[in-house]
Amino acid sequence: MKFLLYRSGIHDATIFFREDGVYFQKRSWITYEWGTVRENRIQEAAAQVLTEKKAKEFEEKYHIHPLLIWERYSEYRKMIKSKQNAVKTSWGAVYEKADHSMLFCGLPSRTTMTGKDTPQHQAALWVEREKKYPIDVVAVQGKPVAFVSPSRENCSVLVEEGMEKWTPVALWDDEKISPPRYAAEHLGTFMVAMRDGVKLATDVWLPQKRTNPVPVIFVRTPYGRLSYVWQYATFIQRGYGLVIQDTRGRHDSEGEWLPKFYEREDGDDTLNWIAAQHWCDGNIGMIGASYSGYVQWAAAASGNPHLKALVSIVTAGSPFIDIPRKGGAFVSGMLAWTFAMAEKQFRPDNMERDDWDEVLRHRPIKDIPKKALGKEIPFWNEWMRHSRYDDFWEKTDWSRYKEKMKVPAMIISGWFDDNGMGTTEALEMVAEFAAEDRKIILGPWMHQANTARDLQGVSLGNHALRYDLDVLIQKWFDKKLKKINHDMGPAAEYYVLGENRWHQATHWPPEDAGRFTWYLGSGSALMERPAEEEGYKEYGYDPENPAPHLIDVSENEMGVPANYKEVEQREDVLVFTSAPFAEPVTIAGDMIVSFYASSSARDTDWVVRITDVDPEGNSMKLADGVLRARFREGFDKEVLLEPGKVEKYEIRTSKFANTFQPGHRIRLTITSSAENFIFPNSNTGNDPAADIETVPAVQRIYYGGRYPSKIVFGSDHQ
Repeated sequence: MKFLLYRSGIHDATIFFREDGVYFQKRSWITYEWGTVRENRIQEAAAQVLTEKKAKEFEEKYHIHPLLIWERYSEYRKMIKSKQNAVKTSWGAVYEKADHSMLFCGLPSRTTMTGKDTPQHQAALWVEREKKYPIDVVAVQGKPVAFVSPSRENCSVLVEEGMEKWTPVALWDDEKISPPRYAAEHLGTFMVAMRDGVKLATDVWLPQKRTNPVPVIFVRTPYGRLSYVWQYATFIQRGYGLVIQDTRGRHDSEGEWLPKFYEREDGDDTLNWIAAQHWCDGNIGMIGASYSGYVQWAAAASGNPHLKALVSIVTAGSPFIDIPRKGGAFVSGMLAWTFAMAEKQFRPDNMERDDWDEVLRHRPIKDIPKKALGKEIPFWNEWMRHSRYDDFWEKTDWSRYKEKMKVPAMIISGWFDDNGMGTTEALEMVAEFAAEDRKIILGPWMHQANTARDLQGVSLGNHALRYDLDVLIQKWFDKKLKKINHDMGPAAEYYVLGENRWHQATHWPPEDAGRFTWYLGSGSALMERPAEEEGYKEYGYDPENPAPHLIDVSENEMGVPANYKEVEQREDVLVFTSAPFAEPVTIAGDMIVSFYASSSARDTDWVVRITDVDPEGNSMKLADGVLRARFREGFDKEVLLEPGKVEKYEIRTSKFANTFQPGHRIRLTITSSAENFIFPNSNTGNDPAADIETVPAVQRIYYGGRYPSKIVFGSDHQ
């Protein structure tokens, strides 16, 4: 059998499954050729034996291991003939039968709609559950014909020759999409000078045999530019220049590595350099995730006229809203990232430790790197020196440049992204853009978006993953950089948990989101009307015994969902729960938790969490928020508490979309800690970076009468 391996619609390799073994022939992404220039074609006779080592290389790049596919092929065949809707394989994989049309994400392919050789109802899709980077199986007439693995920026498809129309490869069958026909030319590595003389290592790749200047895709990364060339090579093949740069102080670039600090100016200077080159037509787009999302918004904040499009994926945001000081608290969950960035070269192995519990308890906080790594981290020391939002943090805050933010943006993120508040800020930037200048996709995803249907034991549904993100990204750049008139579909697409399906809207938050208010009341109640009688609930908070935040620090994922049923049994977690819903209620947006509280301490933290509680009492986290009490009047000032004095607090949660099914309830929890997420507040009011003391505190949350504590969802707060 002959199978073709596609990545983002480009045929990269051919796999031959034969009785005597598995063979392959691969196309060079640089020369865009299969063999010699004279024999540039697929030849089974020229195929090589697929070794285990080579198969693992395929798996690393495409998340598909061809040898395992062939080894398991007969069992896949039995699976798709099964009359059951769920199957567990002999190697432990869990598969469920799903609607084949979901492969096309609501965008029917022309070939599947018009093909006459096989009735649509004879196609089936089996999706893999409980696995990161799943391999989904497409079957036609009872035979497995394709294996599909979606991810954050690409979709890989291993498909039997001639059966592409039943797979996401068909989404690329649009004559307007820039076709893949170019070889790649490495123009070289350039040390591009910034305005202060520091030079940044910048690689330039161009499509060969181009006849005119080309639009450019620009990527900036602190993780090593050389590791990203293959990932974005599809743009070169489709007629774009590709420029990838090490950010300041990273890998081969000169200068000081101080996260976020120089990115606005460095992005601006490099955009000007690119636009001045003879091979650039003056149209530049940027793409990237996380920190490489942040640098896009920082560059856009400069107002540079050459930047014409962004693809912002799980972007980091401003310093006191997102990282590293969420709500003013020190984010302990990003310490793994800090360790990985401790040297000039990216060291992800530094994140993998079995002693994180011990590391996170080291005090003072400022000395943790020295104690755990045996050396200081200069940027960590700099962060520790700035306790409030001052000129240092302001320089890293792209959100304050809204008047200069004019760049059309595609925004991709998820409800469980630990940089979710960065995306919230990005959404606010584009809220007033024309519909054609914004494209928003929000899924039930963590930071490593679009890679899993089950997180921490929480099922997100068979439809949780998308197979068309790469198609939409390509169309976005075609539309904004090449002026190709693509239909991008609705301005906003978002996944609603609870009903587990995708919705469409013209804006985010959606226009029909409505307004809901629940008030805190006696008996741990959330009520639709404020209580007339005043009261309070009290708990003790001991910094030496913080309440858990359910994550694995080594995974560097801080926002994942989890069942907080057991955590909510703790005496230092206050719980307020609504009555069961009689009919489905859908909420899409974010919430403001507005409450009145007092503390016996001079400073403390408030952590709020919104959950969906099912009839069995399981409490799935939907969103959370944090505020350090000393910043209740603004992050630019530190105002310590008067012990026992009642103060008003407002905390904006991360965004979500969820349908509370009949019998389910909405729950608000309030506590003062989130172990592994934020460093526990010592309650002393001293400098948190240097403090080694702790003081237990008595916390009171007030409700009713003069204290209408509540959670509000609705347009007044968005």
